[in-house]
Amino acid sequence: MCRMSRPVHLPDPGVRSEPGPAAGCDVCGALAAQRERARSVGDLSKVIDCNVEMRRHPHALK
Repeated sequence: MCRMSRPVHLPDPGVRSEPGPAAGCDVCGALAAQRERARSVGDLSKVIDCNVEMRRHPHALK
């Protein structure tokens, strides 16, 4: 007898923990704006890309 298990639902890795833009950082502000435009047209790949760039942006090094 074959049993079907319940479906597994995984959260979207780019959306569940979005970074906020660093205060006063123009690059982070631009990335946040790009992210919102991408989200508004359903481009979740671009949303994730923006999140990754924001996390990697070296504002702490300035």
